Amino acid sequence: MPDAFYLPTDDPGRFVATPHTQGPWNADLQHAGPPSALLARAVDEVATSVDGPAQVTRLTVEILGAVPVGEVTVRAALARPGRSVELVEAELSAAGRPVLRARVWRIRRTPVDLPTGAITAPVPPPPRPASASEVSEPRWQTGYLRAIEWRFVEGHFERPGPASVWARQRVPLVAGEEPSPLQRTVLLADSGNGLSRLLEMADWWFINTELTVHLHRRPHGEWIFVRAATTLDPHGSGLAETVLSDATGRVGRGAQALMVGRRAD
Repeated sequence: MPDAFYLPTDDPGRFVATPHTQGPWNADLQHAGPPSALLARAVDEVATSVDGPAQVTRLTVEILGAVPVGEVTVRAALARPGRSVELVEAELSAAGRPVLRARVWRIRRTPVDLPTGAITAPVPPPPRPASASEVSEPRWQTGYLRAIEWRFVEGHFERPGPASVWARQRVPLVAGEEPSPLQRTVLLADSGNGLSRLLEMADWWFINTELTVHLHRRPHGEWIFVRAATTLDPHGSGLAETVLSDATGRVGRGAQALMVGRRAD
């Protein structure tokens, strides 16, 4: 198997998805984490218009349809330039149609002399377990789930309920490239729904229609700590919420709006 989620082509905006992108619902469809991270990569490549360096503070990915495991095309452009804040838009297409769209706010990074009382001291997350967590069921050992190293602190995706886990990708996002911290974070942020599922996948579907990530500071390092919990409503909707941290402490949060139903429906 190719040692990356995506293989580049001669066209800088075109990639071939590998089996590492497969999601748990269908082996022919991608988990939303890798294509969302590919959108983040496209955003990283858009030159900033702000004065000095810029930081992504919010990224929203709208999931317009299922993403097949195959060739995808990505484009991104500056939609609203500015000296202090800017909006970047990106789109991922497959089989000639848009399947994901992203809107990303970036703001300037500059030292600000905040009063002491306005600064929240970072709280480091729980220690990372010494080894990867064991997985017994075959369905949790394929595609995207296998391409990530999971070290659970609480819970497990084989058991329903909230979960806390250290995770890092085992393979690059794009072959031959080192992923940015933003790409690593977005790749894992879409896992909150599955990590904290409350229903059995054999009987229910609970699919997120979008992913929104807010970041109050830049993440650092290859390991991301994800604390995830899901809330469901009996009328067929839900919300998966995640707290995202690096080794120093919290960097932001993610959220996924869920559509829920019985598989027989």
